[in-house]
Parts: sequence; structure tokens; C-alpha cells
Amino acid sequence: MTPGGWIVMILSVSSVLSLLTFCLYRVLRLPPIDLQQHLKGPLEIDTRDTEDAD
Repeated sequence: MTPGGWIVMILSVSSVLSLLTFCLYRVLRLPPIDLQQHLKGPLEIDTRDTEDAD
């Protein structure tokens, strides 16, 4: 492989690894979400699938 090929390969692999590291860092440092506040629904959901059962 030529030196130019090595340079392109090293630059592309290092840029992909840098982007992966940056994205993982951003995602993993997010504060935890309290799911109980976001998941609010009715106590009974009427799906009407048992009204006219065959």
C-alpha cells in the first residue's frame, strides 16, 4: 500500500472512531429520566374487542 493510502485509511478510521466516541459520550452523560412522570395513562383502556366476541 502506498503512503497516501495509509494516510487516507488512518484519517478515515480515526474520524469514524472519534465520531463514535463523541456520540457515545454525549448519550451516556445524559441525566437519568424519571419514567413515572412521563408514562401517564388511563387506568382502564376500553379496546372494545370483547363486546361482540364470536
